[in-house]
Amino acid sequence: MIERIRKALGSDNESLLTYAARVPKERITLPGPDFVDRVFAPSDRPVPVLRSLQALFAAGRLANTGYLSILPVDQGIEHTAGASFAPNPEYFDPENIVRLALEGGCNGVASTLGVLAMVARKYAHRIPFILKINHNELLTYPTKYDQVLFASVEQAVDMGAVAVGATIYFGSEESSRQIQEISAAFERAHELGLATILWCYTRNNAFKTKEADYHTAADITGQANHLGATIKADIVKQKLPTLNGGFTAINFAKTHDKVYTELSSEHPIDLTRYQVISNYMGRIGLINSGGESSGERDLAEAVRTAVINKRAGGMGLISGRKAFQRPMKDGIALLNAIQDVYLCAEVTVA
Repeated sequence: MIERIRKALGSDNESLLTYAARVPKERITLPGPDFVDRVFAPSDRPVPVLRSLQALFAAGRLANTGYLSILPVDQGIEHTAGASFAPNPEYFDPENIVRLALEGGCNGVASTLGVLAMVARKYAHRIPFILKINHNELLTYPTKYDQVLFASVEQAVDMGAVAVGATIYFGSEESSRQIQEISAAFERAHELGLATILWCYTRNNAFKTKEADYHTAADITGQANHLGATIKADIVKQKLPTLNGGFTAINFAKTHDKVYTELSSEHPIDLTRYQVISNYMGRIGLINSGGESSGERDLAEAVRTAVINKRAGGMGLISGRKAFQRPMKDGIALLNAIQDVYLCAEVTVA
């Protein structure tokens, strides 16, 4: 297994597999089979929430490892159905979305109200459902970017979901409303026994300068994660960081020199570890997104992201387009390749 991982990493394999992180792993809370008992049982999460979290951790090929592999397919709204499913039209059918997650060995499937409701009686007891309750719809013209509620927590309970998912565009003009909406929704989800997963994305035109795109800066995304943990996300989804210094380059908010000198570096594992640090030192699990499909490089890119996430102290990967924009057997193989990183004992936490 390790040789396949090394081959996928190519010339980066030594740098990624042997790097020692700047912040030692002993200082953070790491994933493990006892994560729910060790981290969430002492919290104020209701007992049914602990049961829902455990159901998620106990499913798929990564069952009882403390790691998560989730298939997210909300792109039919987020990127339009045509843009998302035209490369592989079988995924216009909701059943194939759930089948891919199930046969691909995922811990759960995250999708829209319509997709999951269509097949709930057939599959909700076979694989954990995560109902994504808000979306950015692209049919409004001129195009606007705003996450609006499409579903309720009660609908998630009725279909047998174990968790709700939501997105907040931190940094956007609409973020204050989104924070209030999703904070209330997460409170209700916990009352009804569901776990909560937050897509902590950043969005502001000012974050992209002539020099660089700081939407994926470790300092800015780390603060988005911290806000997500503050409104009681049980798990945070974030894009893999690609650089640092967003606050200083754009000259807004507040930061500290040690963020860049002691708590991080330019190495991708250190950048991602800063995201973990921002998640209450790992008490709130970090799952990184797999990103868009780029064709032949998809498997190598997915394995690289998984290695960085795992070695940084993250909890797993949530990968959609790389899996469903190809034939199902190839999508299953890609999901399994991601999971193999977390199953491989030779890929250690840095």
